[in-house]
Amino acid sequence: MSGERMRVGVDIGGTFTDLALYEPASGRLWKEKVLTTPDDPSEGVLTGIDLLLSRAGVAPADVGMVIHGTTLVANALIERKGASIALITTRGFRDVLEIGREMRYDTYDLAIEMPPPLVERDLRFEVTERLGPDGSVIEPLSLDSLGEALRVMRDRGIQAVGICLLHSYRNPAHEQAVRDHVRRYLPEAAIAVSSEVIAELGEYERTNTTLCNAYVQPLFDRYVGELEHGIRERGLPGRLYLMLSDGGTMHPEAAQRFPIRLVQSGPAGGVQAAALIGRLLGEDRVLCFDMGGTTAKACLVEDSRPVRTTEFEVARVWRFKKGSGLPLKVPVVNMIEIGAGGGSIAGLDSLGFTQVGPESASSRPGPACYGLGGDRPTVTDADLVLGYLAPDRFLGGDMPLDLAAAERAIMRHVGEPAGLGLAEAARSIFETVTENMAQAAMIHALEMGKRLSDYTMIAIGGAGPVHALSIARRLGIRRVICPSGAGVASAFGFLTAPISFEFVQSDVCRLSELRFPNVLAALSSLRGQGEALLREAGVGAAETMVECRCAARYAGQGYQVEFEVPLAILEQGRSEELRARFEAAYRASYGRTETSGEIETVTWLLKVRGPDPAFRLPLAEVAGGAEEARTGQRQVYFRETSGNVEVPVYDRYRLGPGSSCTGPAIVEERESTLVLPPGWRLCVDRYNNLIAEPEPQA
Repeated sequence: MSGERMRVGVDIGGTFTDLALYEPASGRLWKEKVLTTPDDPSEGVLTGIDLLLSRAGVAPADVGMVIHGTTLVANALIERKGASIALITTRGFRDVLEIGREMRYDTYDLAIEMPPPLVERDLRFEVTERLGPDGSVIEPLSLDSLGEALRVMRDRGIQAVGICLLHSYRNPAHEQAVRDHVRRYLPEAAIAVSSEVIAELGEYERTNTTLCNAYVQPLFDRYVGELEHGIRERGLPGRLYLMLSDGGTMHPEAAQRFPIRLVQSGPAGGVQAAALIGRLLGEDRVLCFDMGGTTAKACLVEDSRPVRTTEFEVARVWRFKKGSGLPLKVPVVNMIEIGAGGGSIAGLDSLGFTQVGPESASSRPGPACYGLGGDRPTVTDADLVLGYLAPDRFLGGDMPLDLAAAERAIMRHVGEPAGLGLAEAARSIFETVTENMAQAAMIHALEMGKRLSDYTMIAIGGAGPVHALSIARRLGIRRVICPSGAGVASAFGFLTAPISFEFVQSDVCRLSELRFPNVLAALSSLRGQGEALLREAGVGAAETMVECRCAARYAGQGYQVEFEVPLAILEQGRSEELRARFEAAYRASYGRTETSGEIETVTWLLKVRGPDPAFRLPLAEVAGGAEEARTGQRQVYFRETSGNVEVPVYDRYRLGPGSSCTGPAIVEERESTLVLPPGWRLCVDRYNNLIAEPEPQA
């Protein structure tokens, strides 16, 4: 690792690319925001780095590390812009991609639509071989059975191959032999084998995950290469690290082998930032609400640790219908993507009601008010018309907004067709998107058996503070924290993430029959692989830590629950403690345990990680009160006042610790704007966090 040298965090979003520069010696943090360049995302990254270093007066040679999160992997899968790809699987299993699972995301839809498989049927090839569930060989591997398949792949110019054989998670020998054989015929192709990508039970999910990994590998390799070249050209001597979807980071070589691990890398940075802030302020239960330009996300953080999962879907046919996408088995922060950002496009549905999203204007052409060619109304346009944003102070005045263009777009697509005036049309957009986000966050919490009124909200993202308090009121949340630089929180969240990698190994076994030495031997092998990866990233053996989890279920069930397992329990063979931990996790999920039925372990998960990077939130440097920070006033709409009212506007950078104000009010900073409705009170803490709570009732 790069010691105490400066670190840069970069998050590419659908609309903006956010950057943060941190100096460990002083604790200073610089922030920057530039428009994303969708045709070549690295262009926006490099432009932003140049601008950030220039503003901070920092020489490139002083930067020891660049940590980067990207939507490239998810976008390539959604837009189907990856490599030409083929599948090799066990004879008889070529159609698993279309057979899928028994579950239907809409039981009563007779014309249900599923995402098309990533590989066409004529490019799914079968190899003669068969392993049993315990990994024993039932039918030997015949590489000769691949002869015609290899000729077709070579003739068709296949760029990537996914290899997923039955039960290979228990015995990878056949997959490895097929991989070596294919590589001799297709030396330039990207090859992914399921036993390396995700050694987990479930051939449908494992096949999809392996194919998705291979599909994006060539594109990801080129992107990382171009980005590393651009960073070196600018004289930055430090290494590039990439943010993983579970909140860890890894060096490019590992990320290029497993790019599917980055499918949710950007949002994971925001959750890391929220977890850090919650820990510093002693908040045990946090709802991270992250609303950017393209989407909004919600995630629960318990005891400073984001809730995580190994199940994720990408490229859903219906954005809010679980089961309508390609299933992935990767470690990710468990969040719900609400599908509404500042750039989400508004219009009328078939019944004439206001609808917002899921289509986004992105950065090009962007919202109508950006003046870049967009002519359809977005959430940002509505926020501008309602007075939440100031036309001359967006991005600190660096990006003026066109109020007249926003008004025209709203009236043309919402107001006139619905018979509404400008104010009513803009309010309908704001209320619709706010209600949608509140409902989605509530459902997400209910699915995990949580009650959001018990949580503190931390609002981040460029649009998060604009909408946070209106959403909190709907959810019964009584404390909202808006950190300084909320608009680039994902970027500085990257700076707090440790270098880590998680391994998965399925081994279905009844607890009564569990052989602890065998489990320890398997975990020891995974630990060795992880320590090797961390050594390549500069983490020494003395700094390496290991975290173990187990996914288990009652025998006969189709789903499992995860729980932490200290290695000492396995080393000492304490099966009763393992049972107790499973039952506690099961009870937390379902409210009860089964009175009969054996427990079986399904999957072991081992995370190998380095230490948390040195990072502390900068302390506030000003001592002014609200009156000194007041810059003016403007007309703003609030639901509580049923119309526009004149409200004070405050400069966040001049609000010192201990200062306070009551709503209605607006607090502006360069990267975001906090909207404080009537009935709420705001105070500033020593880290310059804005903390809003409802005023006490008389």
